[in-house]
This record gives sequence, structure tokens and C-alpha cells, in this order.
Amino acid sequence: MRSLQVLIVDDEPAIRQILANAINKAGHSVSTADCGANALSRLSKGDVEVCICDIRMPDMTGIDVVKSARETGIETTFLMMTAFASVNTAIDAMRTGAYDYMLKPLRNEDVINRLARLGDVISLKSENRVLKEIVLQQEGNQCQMTSPAMREIERLITKVAKTDSTILITGPSGAGKGVIARSVHRNSLRSNAPFIPVNCGAIPENLLESEFFGHTKGAFTGASKAKRGLFVEADQGTIFLDEIGELPLNLQVKLLHAIEDQSVRALGSEQERKINVRIISATNKNLEEMVAAGEFREDLYFRLNVFHIHLPPLRERPEDVNTLIDFLLEQERSKLGITQTITVEPEARAMLCQHQWPGNVRELQNVIARSLIMAENDCICPEDLPHGISKFKRKNSNVLFATSGTLKDQMRAYEYALIKRTIELADGDRREAANQLGIGVSSLYRKLEEAGNAYED
Repeated sequence: MRSLQVLIVDDEPAIRQILANAINKAGHSVSTADCGANALSRLSKGDVEVCICDIRMPDMTGIDVVKSARETGIETTFLMMTAFASVNTAIDAMRTGAYDYMLKPLRNEDVINRLARLGDVISLKSENRVLKEIVLQQEGNQCQMTSPAMREIERLITKVAKTDSTILITGPSGAGKGVIARSVHRNSLRSNAPFIPVNCGAIPENLLESEFFGHTKGAFTGASKAKRGLFVEADQGTIFLDEIGELPLNLQVKLLHAIEDQSVRALGSEQERKINVRIISATNKNLEEMVAAGEFREDLYFRLNVFHIHLPPLRERPEDVNTLIDFLLEQERSKLGITQTITVEPEARAMLCQHQWPGNVRELQNVIARSLIMAENDCICPEDLPHGISKFKRKNSNVLFATSGTLKDQMRAYEYALIKRTIELADGDRREAANQLGIGVSSLYRKLEEAGNAYED
């Protein structure tokens, strides 16, 4: 459960104290205010996520507090407290911008449960903003991979992008499935329409249908205005359903109908709305095994898996690591506001290329960002890398890295280390290693012969 910053506003000290104790005990940070003016003063700091506010107070009403907050750009979520006789007033507060209301006397359990649900909603909104920012940042800023596996994926993208086929992208977490989805959209005929990424595992189950398909005003408690669902937002464009394996069975049925009928119906509505959406889904799970276990609908699986793209883990395409290092170096340097050029020592680069990267590209990105922060003299050296990488020792190999000498000597040491590592990952199959590196077998043997005497005992 996400911890929230909560403000309790009520002119009765006992209510403030009882609520504050219960909410604090549930793991949230709590502050209190005894009137509307003090509440607005506290809210002006901008860090309060949820305000539980009484409707009737001596200096101003709860509605006035919500109005003033909204007029000054405060985005805090308001939960109003009211007696039964003032329900209409609470509804007026929701029209003003409050999220929902609760009837007095309050039950602590109800308040805690309501905050838990709000925490999920706030996390979802925050994640969607971050995802949109990532999409904008990465548009036109793609890394050109060199491995045979990624060149094949680029060929598949070129083939499928111009169609409206549904696509299923599989692969481990952090490997870059979202990047593939965006690349398909960017190269499609829908590239000028919205690309809507959705993390199916991040949306609470009770909110999924509303988030996917929308709702009408008054469809349920808290539905103070109509909401366009994500499928409607993606109309004429692409919706990317990440972690599709997390979708509960009841939503799988409705998703299947949306795909088959190309229409959706908002909660509370009796009318279907036609949509034209290209669906790309992704998962790190084995959906065929889930189908066999009854955890995923077979008919939906076949609908989603019209065109399959499998993204292998980074450890299976080691030649991409070197390319990614340079790409992420520039990307993270810009994010961190580092203006000077940062280089990577050959020994540190070799250590990065040797690492197995269980967290895939996401792990490499984090390591590069950390190393940029640690680097001195505009250069990343082995001491700047995380301990698990800088301490890495290769098994069955005595490769030495040149830390001095000409650039040619140091690059030869690095190239030799990379070739030897690729051969190890290919279980000694030098032909397969050559294929992974994108060079001929004769070139691989030549490079080993040229450098072997210098770097092997």
C-alpha cells in the first residue's frame, strides 16, 4: 500500500485526533487543521495528496476550501465529511472538484480502505504522466542495435507496422518491450494519432473496467462527471497493454469483445461506442501455460497473438551492450544535467560487457546513471561501477585488460575480452559466437590469433 500525505480538516478536536491516530497507524503521514484558513495555508505547500475535510466549519465551508484550492492550482484529492442531512451539500462539493464524500460518524476501517484505493489511483495517475513523458523523450531518439536478433526484430517491425494486425511482444522484464511497441506505432499509418501505454498490473482490479472503457456521470459513487476510457483516448491510434498476463478473467472477456466488435461501452451507459484502435500487448509470462492452467482465455490469446515478436534478454545479445552503453551514456547525462562529455575507461567498459544483466536494459540504464554520478575527471572507471559488476571475475578465463598503452592496444584488449565472453555464452561454439557478433568465422579466428598471445597466459 502506498503511503500518503494526508491533511485532516475539522473544527472538532476529538475527530481530528481519532482520525489522525488511525491514519498514522495505517502507515500514512498526517497533519491537521482546525479551520478552512489554516487548511489552505497547509495545502499551499503542495505536498498534501489527500485532504479529508469537513463540510461545515465556522470560518468557511468545505466547499469554499475546495474552490479556493482549485483556483490556486492545488491538485490535492479531497474527501469530504458530512452528516446525512448535508448529503446534497457534499454532492455540491464533488461538483466543485472533490473526489468523494463520507458520512459521519466515520468508521476508521472505511477511511483506511478509502485511502488505500486513493493511493492506487494517485499512483496510476503519476505513472501515466511518467509514461507519457518517457514517450515524448524517446520519440526520434532510438538506439540502433547491432545484434542479429535485434536486426531481425527491426525487419519484423517494418513488415507489421503498416498493417492493423494485433501484436504480442514477449520477453523478460526490462528488455525493452515498450520500446518495440512505440517503434511499431511510430512506423505505422497511425503515427500521428495517440499512443496510449497501459500497465495492466498497476491498475486496481476494481478500477480496470472504468479505466479501460470509461464511465458515465453517476455510474457509481464518485462518478461526478463522465470519463473517457483509455480505449476511447486511443481511438484512431494504438493502445499498448503491458503486462497483459495480469488482466483478470472477467476483464479478459470484455477485452475480447472490444477487439471483436471494435466497440466499447462505458460503465453506466446503454450505448456502444465504435472505436478504431490498434492493440499491441506485452508480457513476460508464458501465456500458453496460463491458457492450459485456465488463467488466460484461449480465444483472447489467439486474438492478441496474430503477430508475435519475441525480445530476447540482454545476456543473449551481448553485442548490443556496447551500443547501449554509448546511447544510455548520452541519454542519462542529459537527464542528470551533466554538460561535459563523459567517457568510459576500456576496463570499465569490458566489465559492463561481461555482466549478465539479469535486469536487462533497465538494469544497464540504472548502472549508467549511477556511474555518471560517481565519475570523476569526466571518465567512468571500474571504481565507479556497482560492486557486483566491478568485482566480476570471468570463469575459465585469464583475460587481462590493458589499462595503459595506445588506444589501439586498449581497444584490442576490450575486443578480445568481448569475443571470449561471447564464445563462453555460446558454450564454446565459435561459429555461433561469430553469428552473434555479426562477423565471419574467419574474422573471429583472426582476431583471437592476433590478440591471444598478448592477453592470455
